[in-house]
Amino acid sequence: MYGPTNAVAMFEHDAKYCHEGEMFLDQCNRVSGTLSDNEEHRRDIRMSMLHQCFLFAGRIQRAVGSPLRITPYNCFVSGRIEDDSNSIFDRVKEAFLTMRTGGGIGYDFSELRPLNALIKSVNSGSSGAVSFMKPFDATCEVSRSAGGRRGAQMGTLRVDHPDIQQFVDAKQNLTELLNFNTSVGILDDFMAAVSSDAMYDLKHNGMVYSEVSAVELFNSMMRATWDWAEPGVLFLDTINRMNNLHYCETISATNPCAEQPLPPYGACLLGSVNWVPYVRENGGRYIDFEGMAADIPGAVRAMDNVVDYAMYPLPQQECEAKNKRRMGIGVTGVANAIEALGYEYGSDAFIGTLREGLALIRDETYRASVRLAEEKGAFPLFERDAFMDGEFVKTLPQDIRDGIAKHGIRNSHLTSIAPTGTISLTADNISSGIEPVFSLRQEREIINPDAQSSRLVQLIDYGLDRFGTQAKTADELTPEDHVSVLCHAQEFVDSAISKTCNVGDDVSFDRFKDLYKMAYAGGAKGCTTFRAAGKRFGVIKKLDEGKSSTAEGSACYIDRETNIKTCE
Repeated sequence: MYGPTNAVAMFEHDAKYCHEGEMFLDQCNRVSGTLSDNEEHRRDIRMSMLHQCFLFAGRIQRAVGSPLRITPYNCFVSGRIEDDSNSIFDRVKEAFLTMRTGGGIGYDFSELRPLNALIKSVNSGSSGAVSFMKPFDATCEVSRSAGGRRGAQMGTLRVDHPDIQQFVDAKQNLTELLNFNTSVGILDDFMAAVSSDAMYDLKHNGMVYSEVSAVELFNSMMRATWDWAEPGVLFLDTINRMNNLHYCETISATNPCAEQPLPPYGACLLGSVNWVPYVRENGGRYIDFEGMAADIPGAVRAMDNVVDYAMYPLPQQECEAKNKRRMGIGVTGVANAIEALGYEYGSDAFIGTLREGLALIRDETYRASVRLAEEKGAFPLFERDAFMDGEFVKTLPQDIRDGIAKHGIRNSHLTSIAPTGTISLTADNISSGIEPVFSLRQEREIINPDAQSSRLVQLIDYGLDRFGTQAKTADELTPEDHVSVLCHAQEFVDSAISKTCNVGDDVSFDRFKDLYKMAYAGGAKGCTTFRAAGKRFGVIKKLDEGKSSTAEGSACYIDRETNIKTCE
């Protein structure tokens, strides 16, 4: 039997990704037929989809070949929000147009002047950067994304902005900016100031407004996320230093779940290699990495074709996408697959296998993109010497770098690890992304097709059900285990990773703060923690304690009734 086998997975796949009258096989035929270059390629994609070896992100599965006017892109970042009322409300309009076709959006509010700064044209003080998040929040509230999904947003402010404390405080409640995730854009000089317990300048447009203790500001951010799970942090200098397009763009924001740092009007396609189908039995279990490698070129070719096929909400997004041809191929089912070999999540053997698989995916995606460049041409903004000088590109094997030097490369970026919540559920509830198993048994709310009602279903972990694996669950791991896996994975990913680092009740506040320092030192591009004892998440329970809310994915929002942040 092809495709999902349990009733919940089949229901969710049909509800989210199929059109009226379609079944799983029909949907695979629609997508593979639309994205293929030739009959051989069509068969390759179709077989990968039938066996769920490669899971296109939900937007692609729903949009490609569809009669609906929706975008196959999960991720966008807004155009620059300049310090001008026309610019601000132009971006609000563009946000509405983007969300109504299915895209989540990230914003950088750092160019907006701080609270009480003089506005000469009206001789009054500014209401501040945080105040202008409210019209975007309201726009998201009234906008229903494609397929009835809620809009998803990420708001970012640089750590050196004079309004940074107001930004940190903005979501320490259950009522404000509920349609936003928030992250502070951390800079290297700030982390150095924290390390040396120095004072730190808060400035805007070249003017220093105040000087604060870096340690006190860092502690304030940490206390907010300790209690309220926000803001997260983005290590902006690391993001830009490791960016393949360091020579032609500056990144200051990410998509709503932070696996895609993107420039203004940036857009990125997502898809994930499912490790579970590659678990084989031959005198013991192993992961068939050779088979995985053979399937990757077809997936890269299909994802590249989406760039040309796609409907874009805005012309600026189309221009950005076609000039750079970004994609983000990631992974899912990793915990289930590696634990099936007998390796405990976070152990040396687990990390060794993770690194082997991620290195293979990195190398095979880049090799495939080089071959596509030889056949179809490099992405338009490719500049050979500048691209080859990129810090991430320098980590690639020599044969790939030689290929790029000779032929160029079709896609500026190729890898990203998204949360994969819904696509993982439709693959019979496999573990998501590089996350550990959340719970061996869980309860999940499923929205009915009428979008007006829901029901609770019980789910069993794929590893327990299929392999008999008693996984070490997310809250049984140390937070350092989580951060270690994040940092090891980031080494092989040219974009970023959405990964939640669970923090138990036994972890002190000082140890909690050190997790973020560990992530920064380890080369992560951001860090997100989950503390069930926090003020926002205290209502979440495991199945044996009550109702749980465990969905994760590329569209994240706060539920109005429960005040719980979830991602689909």
